[in-house]
Amino acid sequence: MSTTEQQQKAPQDLRNVVNFLRSSKAGLKNRVGVLNGKRVDYFKGKSAIKAVLSPAYAKVKNAPKVTSEAEAQELLHKIIPFAFFLRVNRGQPVGSASSPKTVEVNPMQVFNPDEYYAWFYEGSQWTNYVGGIAMVALTLAGVMFPLWPPILRQGVWYLLMALLGLIGLLLVIAVIRLIFYIITVIVASPGIWIFPRLFADVGFVDSFIPLWEWDLPKKKSKKKKSAEKSDKTKNVDSGAATPEVVEAEADDSGVSVPNSRSGSRAATVTVEEVPDENS
Repeated sequence: MSTTEQQQKAPQDLRNVVNFLRSSKAGLKNRVGVLNGKRVDYFKGKSAIKAVLSPAYAKVKNAPKVTSEAEAQELLHKIIPFAFFLRVNRGQPVGSASSPKTVEVNPMQVFNPDEYYAWFYEGSQWTNYVGGIAMVALTLAGVMFPLWPPILRQGVWYLLMALLGLIGLLLVIAVIRLIFYIITVIVASPGIWIFPRLFADVGFVDSFIPLWEWDLPKKKSKKKKSAEKSDKTKNVDSGAATPEVVEAEADDSGVSVPNSRSGSRAATVTVEEVPDENS
C-alpha cells in the first residue's frame, strides 16, 4: 500500500493536526535530508511536541485537545500508521559538513521526543494551485495586451508612468539630501539630514517625517551605562592596594601598635618590657 493510500484513510481530526504541523503556524523546525537520493524534510520529535502544546495549536478547529507532553506524544504516535511522517535514522552528510545528511527509515515505528521523523506529506496544496492559476492568468494577460481595449491600455500606460515618476522622484530626493548633508557638515557641523527616515523601516508617510534632523550621535542606553559603571567598579575593587606608611603609636603602657589602613596586611603588635626603677 502506498503512502498516499494510507494518508487517505486518516480521520479528519488527525489530518487537521498534520496540516497544522506542516504549516508555518506550528513553528516546526524542519531540516533537509537525503532519503534514497531525494531531498526530504525531517524534524525532531521534541519540536513536534512543543508545537502541539503551543497556543497556536489550541486555536485549531476539530483537533484533539492536548494538555501534557504525554498526551502530545500519544497523539503523534497515532499519526505514524498513516505515513504522514515516519521515524528515520540520521547518518553522515552527503558531501561536505554543511551538506544535508542522509536519512533511512527505521523499521521500528514509535514516536520518541529524541528521534527524527521525515515528512512524506506536502501539506495543503490549494495555495500552490491558486498561485499557479494566477501566474497563468497574468502571463496570458501580458501576451494578449495588444488585444486589450484602448481605455485599459491607456490606463496601464498612465499607471506605469506614475510608478516610474515616483521612483525617479525618490532618487532625486536621495541625491539632493546627500549633497545638502555634505554642505552642512562643512558649514554647520555635525550636519543636517533632509528626511532622515527616508530609508528607515517605516511606513510611506512616516518616511517623510520629520522634515529635517541634526546628525547627532546616538546616545548610549541606560543599560550600557550601568554595565560600564559596574565594570569600572570591578576593576577598582580587583586592583592592587597602594602602599602606605606604617606608623607605630605608643600608648602609656609601652605597647606600640602599627597603624596601617591596608586591608591586605595583618597588624602586628610589638610588646616592649619596661625595666622597674626599684630593681
